[in-house]
Amino acid sequence: MAKSKFWYLTMAMVLAASMLLAACQPAATAVPAAPATEEEVAPTEAPAAEEEVAPTEAPATEEEAASTGSKLEIFSWWTAGGEAEGLKAMFDVYSGMYPDVEIINATVAGGAGTNAKAVLATRLQGGDPPDSFQVHAGLEVEKYDPETYLEPLDDMFDPSVFPADLLTMLEYQGHYWSMPVNIHRSNVLWYNKTVFEENGLTVPTTEEEFFQVCEALKAKGIIPVAMGTKDGWEAAHVFEGMLASTLGADGYRGLWTGETSWSDPKVTDALNFFKKMMTYVNEDHAAMTWDSAGEYILQNQAAMMIMGDWAAGWFASKSYSDFGWAPTPGSDGIFVALSDSFALPKGAPDADSAMKWLEVSGSKEGQEAFNPKKGSICARTDCDPEAFKAVPETYDYLSSAMDDWKVDSIVPSVVHGAAAYESWATDFKDTLTLFVSSGDVEGTQAALAGLCTDAGICE
Repeated sequence: MAKSKFWYLTMAMVLAASMLLAACQPAATAVPAAPATEEEVAPTEAPAAEEEVAPTEAPATEEEAASTGSKLEIFSWWTAGGEAEGLKAMFDVYSGMYPDVEIINATVAGGAGTNAKAVLATRLQGGDPPDSFQVHAGLEVEKYDPETYLEPLDDMFDPSVFPADLLTMLEYQGHYWSMPVNIHRSNVLWYNKTVFEENGLTVPTTEEEFFQVCEALKAKGIIPVAMGTKDGWEAAHVFEGMLASTLGADGYRGLWTGETSWSDPKVTDALNFFKKMMTYVNEDHAAMTWDSAGEYILQNQAAMMIMGDWAAGWFASKSYSDFGWAPTPGSDGIFVALSDSFALPKGAPDADSAMKWLEVSGSKEGQEAFNPKKGSICARTDCDPEAFKAVPETYDYLSSAMDDWKVDSIVPSVVHGAAAYESWATDFKDTLTLFVSSGDVEGTQAALAGLCTDAGICE
């Protein structure tokens, strides 16, 4: 792996240089400033609200909760529009059932949990767990050494109301360690309907059509693809959809099991697809989060954005409904899936209130309140689609997502914790971040192959 390390060192130098140049450029003025919810939080600092929590023993009965002042600290990274509203909706369900429990919303800003995971790991290791915390369903749970730090939730699951694919994703070392609240789709192309209609464009379904549309938009002075890469996960997120496009469902799955070689020419095709796309994105992408870049869409200054379907919830939070959607070009019939869930740490200050939170999270009522605002579909199979009409801006999209979930080939997201261990997923994200600056297809593909070997999956 000496060659791989040298490549990493070289790419790191390239990235550092590019970041320095970016820092010297004037800030863009065409787009409104990013929402306050996207303010950065240092990974080593816990939110101020967490300091107010004093570990107390869970009350023996609900009647005692009022006198002891029970507190429920919920730790997540849901701060952006849509996700914050969805979380509040589930809080409201909980508070309606347990009004004497004070909910402490301990959020750490940063898309995909990039900052929150570091804070959480420190708290668990330091013996200061929250009562419950957000974790992506799948292999991400390995990061938190579940046998040491988590309580298994096997007895809480009713297999008749959760899809078999999701239960398989959730199981780790023979146990279920977290309660799923939703299903998200990673590989979605969002587009501005007005921009497309005014320019006589058709939504692209193939890579060739995608770049034809990009050229037409560029000629009109419109940003073809809005993108933010500030948080370090967004490039890899877009790229996993392109891997699904070029490899197909079985080939994509095989990347994470060793059945598909990372040297496959179709991986090369995906890298070239991504590299070419980056020539059509906003020049200030390195200074923007995904949602701040999305402001270009709202202002009719950009036409497309590739992002997970939490974007639908974000659009709704902005009272914006002029959007359409399609799978990432070439990935029709493939559903790159992820699921948000909540876990119960050992030593939770109020384990009784936390167990009630997990029950609400997994309940029909809780999920019907949460998901329309979040821009996701229920993890349960018995939710009423009519409940999603409560948020008209997301209803049409989520109805289509429910239909696709039933018939598409389901494959796991790597960026969002389902396909690989956190260490491999993190290295994957870092490699794609370097690729944004370097554009080195051959070197990046060799590095990706090396990561699979380092993970013990490839020989």
